[in-house]
Amino acid sequence: MSTVLDVDLLKEVEQFVYREARYADELRYDAWESLWTDDAVYWVPANGADTDPTRQMSVLFDNRARIGTRIKQLQTGKRHAQAPPSNLRRLVSNVELLDPHPELPQDIAVGANFLVVESRERGTTMWAGRSEYVLRRAGDGELRMARKKVVLIDNERPLNTLAFLI
Repeated sequence: MSTVLDVDLLKEVEQFVYREARYADELRYDAWESLWTDDAVYWVPANGADTDPTRQMSVLFDNRARIGTRIKQLQTGKRHAQAPPSNLRRLVSNVELLDPHPELPQDIAVGANFLVVESRERGTTMWAGRSEYVLRRAGDGELRMARKKVVLIDNERPLNTLAFLI
């Protein structure tokens, strides 16, 4: 990465990351889904940060079609694990521009830390971790997610819900 920080790009990226978190928290599924590219990959590794999702188990390893299916399931209102829906809030920090992704050098690599708080009848649960994004400009000039990797700090433990991951 260049030693000169592109402050305008960083601000644009920060606003994108914050908006993505807000859409997820507010259950604005169509808006959240619209942030993805057609070739998107959404990955939440299990049992480590750098496992091979094609050879080892992941919490999620979704292509664009599977992301759409997940959204459609949530919108039916019949996903019993989310009836009623969770109350969620994400705190996002330490947003930074990273070195270009080796397979997608023309795109924008971004990292951010997060804390997600979920409130349900069973109580309040918190998850923390780091998200890594590969963002790409769409034809309209807006940023979209081509890749998102969510590394939970305790990804070797069972998850009692996936609601916070959409």
